Amino acid sequence: MNVRFDPSEHVKNPQTGQGDSRFVLLGFAEALSSPEVTWSLVDAGFRVAAFSRKGHRSALRHSRHVTIFDITAPETNSTAALADLFSLLDKCCSASASVLFPLDDVALWLCCEKPLPRQWVLAGPSAAGAEFALNKSLQIKAAHRAGLQVPQTTVAEKNSQVLDRIGELPLILKPAKAVIHGLDRLTKGSNWICANRCELARALTEWCEEYPLLVQPYIVGVGVGVFGFADADGVKCWSAHRRLRMMNPHGSGSSACESRSVPENLKEPTQRIILANEWRGLFMVEFLQDDEGQYWFLEFNGRAWGSMALSRRQGLEYPAWNATLALVPGFSVRRSEPTSSEVVCRNLGRELIHLLFVLRGRKSKAMHKWPSFWRSVAEVVCVRRRHCFYNFRRDDLRVFFSDCFCTIRDQIFKRKSREQKA
Repeated sequence: MNVRFDPSEHVKNPQTGQGDSRFVLLGFAEALSSPEVTWSLVDAGFRVAAFSRKGHRSALRHSRHVTIFDITAPETNSTAALADLFSLLDKCCSASASVLFPLDDVALWLCCEKPLPRQWVLAGPSAAGAEFALNKSLQIKAAHRAGLQVPQTTVAEKNSQVLDRIGELPLILKPAKAVIHGLDRLTKGSNWICANRCELARALTEWCEEYPLLVQPYIVGVGVGVFGFADADGVKCWSAHRRLRMMNPHGSGSSACESRSVPENLKEPTQRIILANEWRGLFMVEFLQDDEGQYWFLEFNGRAWGSMALSRRQGLEYPAWNATLALVPGFSVRRSEPTSSEVVCRNLGRELIHLLFVLRGRKSKAMHKWPSFWRSVAEVVCVRRRHCFYNFRRDDLRVFFSDCFCTIRDQIFKRKSREQKA
């Protein structure tokens, strides 16, 4: 018998124990930001459920605030994943409007692949907005038009197009699209830093011309993120962070970051990108600040970012505002500045993985500077008053410890998988 799922019976507000008229289904549960997004929504009075990849154990599964449903992993079968997601939407249908909230690029692709059922609204972009959020080459063009500094970029589909830039080594090669759809499954592609002809040849062999690449000069610098919330009146609630440490010094998400004010010379061109693409809701723009202080545009992210914990520690509840905007298109945030400054936020699992990467040493000769292991140990073990941690909540502590374990486990198994393929 086909029994319809009533969210009010399965997903309760943990404060009241009762159902609420506002229901959010988010995913994927494995996204780094999922605990912080969940707590932002719960604290705003939403009831929350999440979809997860079958067979994946995420930290969010240990939360007392959320119900988890499994769907086929899109990396295994994207058609089945799409069917599972829309079947879940049908089962979760309630009398009032419900919100579908994609947390990562793969989820954004799934949620925008076809129109949502009646009674569901997307906490995210239109189909055109999703294409912009997932297509890095479109973002490069938009950043140029907006007046931002962009590294000289070639969109390459053939080895010859990459080799045309060989005189500019070191180079960085990265996928032109955040999500690559092929052979009925989704992939993310790989990044390569190439210091010389030998490293470039190895990267081209691994690439095999399977997807378009962005070819750019490798610039040494520090990652800077600019965040905001866009409504009909423009961009509000600006904030920014600077990376203190990356999980992988070669290039990855941060393991520790600190709050910063948004550089004034970045606000106006960033707002031009937002207005030109009629973007609504939360967003992140990633920059690289070089040794001379110049900011280089890297990419635009139209979904929740990994360092959401830092924003929330400053009183910026981007996820709750995003869900509210989906339900109330005229919603406007009545604030503009963070409530706290000089906050440092750290991910415990990533900090420990950072030490392993530092100990292993550099893989590319383009990395002229490499962190000292013992200095890194000293920085990781030092916890100051203004330091806080990703995914930490006193009434949901199992999530914090599970997140640390899952982060370390996933990185170790990912490395073993790469070694076996090699």
